[in-house]
Amino acid sequence: MGNNRRIGIIDIGSNSIRLAIYELNHHQAHRVIGEFKQSARLSSRIGSDQILHTPDIRDIVDILIQFKQICQTNQVTEIRAAATAAIRNAANSQEIIDQLLQESGIEVELLSGEDEATIGFLGMSNSLDIEDGILVDIGGGSTEVSLFRNRKLEQSVSFPFGAVNTARKFSMDGNLNEEQLKNIRLMVLTAITEHPWIEQHPQLPLVGMGGTIRSLSKISQKKRKYSLSRTHNYKMEAVEMEQLVKWLPSLSTDKRKKVDGLSKDRVDIIIPGMLILDTIFQAAKCSHYVISGAGLRDGLFQGKYLPAPQSTASSILRQSTTNLLGLHASAPIEHLEQVAGHAVLLYDALQGIHQYDSRMRLCLHTAALLHRIGVSMNYYQFAKHSFYMIAHSPLNGLSHREILLCACIASYKTKGKVHQTYQQHKDVLHETDVDVITKLGTLLQIAIALDASETQAIASISTAVEGKQLHIAAAIKYNPSVEYREVDNAEKDFHKIWNMKFSFQTFNQE
Repeated sequence: MGNNRRIGIIDIGSNSIRLAIYELNHHQAHRVIGEFKQSARLSSRIGSDQILHTPDIRDIVDILIQFKQICQTNQVTEIRAAATAAIRNAANSQEIIDQLLQESGIEVELLSGEDEATIGFLGMSNSLDIEDGILVDIGGGSTEVSLFRNRKLEQSVSFPFGAVNTARKFSMDGNLNEEQLKNIRLMVLTAITEHPWIEQHPQLPLVGMGGTIRSLSKISQKKRKYSLSRTHNYKMEAVEMEQLVKWLPSLSTDKRKKVDGLSKDRVDIIIPGMLILDTIFQAAKCSHYVISGAGLRDGLFQGKYLPAPQSTASSILRQSTTNLLGLHASAPIEHLEQVAGHAVLLYDALQGIHQYDSRMRLCLHTAALLHRIGVSMNYYQFAKHSFYMIAHSPLNGLSHREILLCACIASYKTKGKVHQTYQQHKDVLHETDVDVITKLGTLLQIAIALDASETQAIASISTAVEGKQLHIAAAIKYNPSVEYREVDNAEKDFHKIWNMKFSFQTFNQE
């Protein structure tokens, strides 16, 4: 483990209790190295007296002791634990917190509804490039709804209903008739009328957090045979959710167990959670759904253990790119920065020819910074490792298509291989992306060639386009013999792909 620091984040939710173990290295780069979950259904254990009784508290204690043992085995040095709606709404909430500390040795923060909304927003906003939206976090015992504008939290409310306590209130076996379905919607609409701001901002995306929307997105991906195994930043159109809202309640509990993408521990609570979500979506007149894989646990970690991030759209991608490089150091950062700088200079010089937008420029820049991370797996054939790592690592601020574009550009070899990748991911990529990847991949290969020795022998370049010819003038600091050879090799592919001539001249740096 070396100088790495390990932190355990425990979320005592109304449906389940979860432990996430984060690791921070000496670059301050972080990653999750373990996740553990125990079903608790705390919302369904609180009786009419609103008290969580001793045997149920003892069950939480046992889970915390088990999580504490897991943390010790993983050399975790700090634990942050927080409890949400089920314990917050219990009449003996402070007694529960005291008993958890006394018997497990873990101090548990009791989050208010406002705390939960704020911390959840922090986790989401540091991982999604969305300026404005309605954030909905459906837990087991509460639902937090927040409005954010210009990436700032403006208003929020915590409703005292979630997937578990709503299921308990309206159905004992997970099956609901038409009257029960209507009553759930009426409960949600009645709560919304007391907070008119929810209905006053139409056509914003609904950003969803929590197990309900993650489960629905997994069902969607299974039905579509989606080729990319990631739910974070997955988008669902309103019509697709409407189909699920009609289909899932028509299935019995036993048939729901066979639905691809739906875990068995959510079979009896997915319908109430889905109706809460859909009712808010309709009332707020949202445009579409966006799934956030980041939420409360991420916010608990980031808020205490990371420097306050610059939560702007452009900084999110830069932060996650820097984090990946900190986890997978594979080349001098000076080399990667120079390659990225040269790549976008070439992109800008050829703008009048390719006419791609600023997002493609961002993809090229990101691909250039990350093209060598596969070396951390194996230097030989590192390009294929780079592709996989980029495609499957947290790369926030990019859409699924843009992440695949980055992975393809970073690992570019030939147009034929790009076409093979397109065939595997044609549900995510556009047919025209084969040409985009091929052209930007050749620009990256030239940029890599311009610092092939990784010593910055070429201090800087200037570029110009005249008709069907690209001119590169390079100021040199040292002998660039390695660069000469690699640029000559890259020029052949450039001429073939771009149908342009290529001239490369050098002069001594003054």
